[in-house]
Amino acid sequence: MPKPIKKRVTKKTATTEEEVQDRLSGLKESIKERQKTVLQYGAVVLVIILAAASFFLYSFYASKKARGLEYEGYTIFYNISKTPMNTEQQYQKSLDIFQKAYNTKKSPVSLFYVAACQYELGRLDDALKSLKEFSGKYSSNEEFIPLAYQKMATIYIKKGDMNEAKKTLDTLYNLKGDIYKDFALLEYARLLEKEGKLEEAKKKYQELTTKYPDSPFLEKAKEQLSVTTEKKKG
Repeated sequence: MPKPIKKRVTKKTATTEEEVQDRLSGLKESIKERQKTVLQYGAVVLVIILAAASFFLYSFYASKKARGLEYEGYTIFYNISKTPMNTEQQYQKSLDIFQKAYNTKKSPVSLFYVAACQYELGRLDDALKSLKEFSGKYSSNEEFIPLAYQKMATIYIKKGDMNEAKKTLDTLYNLKGDIYKDFALLEYARLLEKEGKLEEAKKKYQELTTKYPDSPFLEKAKEQLSVTTEKKKG
């Protein structure tokens, strides 16, 4: 009879067990690293969220405080409360408040009134500096930018800088909307008249009377138009 074939039993070697243990150990370490990474990213996200929340909270309260200061400065500038004080005290106090408001929260309102106070106090160089800062930062502010250029042109005229005055009046005239365009035409015409350029001045006066019949400068423009016409005849 043939001998029965015995099945060989495969024994697990120590090497195989070690490999399994190593893999399990590596897997555990990988999971730990991933958990650590997730926690780190979570901490970063939390810090960002808290920082953003703090910023918006600070910004909110700063804006609220600045608006309160602006209102206070506004009432003093126009002396709405009728508080007894001389003109210099009035504008200096208003300037201090608007400057504080601007330092608290940058805004076109605060900066414009800082310049306006400086102008009223006769500090023309300071006012001009503030207005230039305004025109650089808030050039798209359609409410105040015409006022800023009008004030700048007036300062240049007072300082006798006619070239800069004309440049500023040109800028004012070319802004969107019609605010102070009649002023720009009148003052430009006056400067031309002083330079002896009567025909050019006359055109500016005529443009004002034609385009802006409701202008508060209309009568002055008509008067100057008549004067320049007589000068040309003479």
